[in-house]
Amino acid sequence: MLRPILFCCALGLLAGANALAADAPISAAGAFHPLPQAAYQPDRAATYKVVFALSKDSDKPSAVNPGLERLARTVNLYAASGVPLDHLKFVAVAYGPATPLALDDAHYRAQFGVANPNLPVIAQLRKAGVDVAVCGQAVAEHHYQNDWVAKDVTLALSALTTITELEQQGYGLMPL
Repeated sequence: MLRPILFCCALGLLAGANALAADAPISAAGAFHPLPQAAYQPDRAATYKVVFALSKDSDKPSAVNPGLERLARTVNLYAASGVPLDHLKFVAVAYGPATPLALDDAHYRAQFGVANPNLPVIAQLRKAGVDVAVCGQAVAEHHYQNDWVAKDVTLALSALTTITELEQQGYGLMPL
């Protein structure tokens, strides 16, 4: 008797989470669990300046990059907490093993045999005001051409200079 009740409760929780996820600015990734009574809630009036260092690859080419997933979750958490998107000054820079996430679909497909699963997430992040960049040095080291970088991705000189420049401007570093 307890099993059907638990199953119904679980379905109700999933339905509630899905309804909330539909309202999140990033729906292609970044699922989260609302905790309105938890400590350390974001200040709705504050502006948040963060540079996200995306340095890990996906476990499989058909999966969204885990750092990009966490970046999307971060945007959704702040938005769900009432922080306006224009108060989020977020920049993500992909480098090292994460570099392929920045490829356009044709070149990603040529290398991995599947569509680039990161592009819908990147497009939604861009729409939410997040700049997703890729290290130009890593692009070269991977033997990619600069014009293979997706249109929604900024080609940066390097991750090293991007991160240090933004830290000089008061951005906090979030390694993912």
